[in-house]
Amino acid sequence: MKKRLSTLDDVAQKAGVSHQTVSRVLNKPALVSPATRQRVLDAMEALQFVPNRSAQLLAGKATRTLGFITVSLALHAPSQIAAAIKSHAARAGYSVVIATLETGALEELQRSLNEMRAQKTDGVIINLPLGADAAATLAAQNSDLLCQFLDVPADSEVFHVSFDPRDGSRQSVEFLLEAGHRQVALLAGPAHSVASAMRLACWQAVLAERGLCACALLHGDWSSKDAWQQTLSLFRTRRDITALLVANDQMAFGAMSALDELGLRVPQDVSVIGYDDTPDSAYFIPPLTTVEQDFNRLGAESVRRMVARLTGHGDGGSTLLPTRFIERRSTAPLRDRHVDRERLLDEMARLVKALREC
Repeated sequence: MKKRLSTLDDVAQKAGVSHQTVSRVLNKPALVSPATRQRVLDAMEALQFVPNRSAQLLAGKATRTLGFITVSLALHAPSQIAAAIKSHAARAGYSVVIATLETGALEELQRSLNEMRAQKTDGVIINLPLGADAAATLAAQNSDLLCQFLDVPADSEVFHVSFDPRDGSRQSVEFLLEAGHRQVALLAGPAHSVASAMRLACWQAVLAERGLCACALLHGDWSSKDAWQQTLSLFRTRRDITALLVANDQMAFGAMSALDELGLRVPQDVSVIGYDDTPDSAYFIPPLTTVEQDFNRLGAESVRRMVARLTGHGDGGSTLLPTRFIERRSTAPLRDRHVDRERLLDEMARLVKALREC
């Protein structure tokens, strides 16, 4: 026997409110107090209530649906952002339609926006690397659809919510320099990535302030495998490098694995710093020094500011979120490397002496 679907009246009865209040929560949530709104949402969840989207579309009402366009969810950051956006959107009474793109080309992105428009989404969150001009053009060409960008330059004029790349990147370089490192290599993300380009520019700017430049520069594709291959290739010929700055934690894991394969110890021979602070970072061997980006906070701010713009209530402006440098055991002062080598030489000398005396 087919299960009867819950109705607005069922939700109203369970929440102890009127039919009109439930309707307001669905269509004009800003008119309902937070406590009452949450009570209605809890009732909807308990009853597994599903709004009739077809009826809403025919009536020309807001669908309370957000679109999210991103790259492959196999990568850590996009998957964490998607999960956070879905979670916080649900709390605000919105569903989320997710589209993943193969290439991220502008033509492909526009097709995806057209599909979101056909589904009558109220607004779209775009997590793809776009230059300021490209993002502005895209927003202008889709002015009927509220677009929010998560991966654009910090000074972009489009509606955006993203992390400020400056503090964490600066702290990473300054930490290594204060620890005595001068031979610092950079493993950036893809050359087309806005986030990677901003981190790289910050690293290079801080080095330049000290009269230094990177002794090597590589670009990876955000994956552990690619970073492993590039690190193997670099350190087979460059044993003078004492520190490696990496544009995300996944690549840092691959780099550390490659160093281990080459017989180089982290941090005694090479200090490694990642970026993102993935859940695994604190439990790697050794635990990874990194820059925290709070993806749950990004999701919360993204949804909150989208809803504010859609409803006309609250702060719907662009914002840059802070990052936080986290020191763990994948980094060490340069002198520790020298001490270990001197200790090793002493041990070898004692061994040779003992063998001669035998």
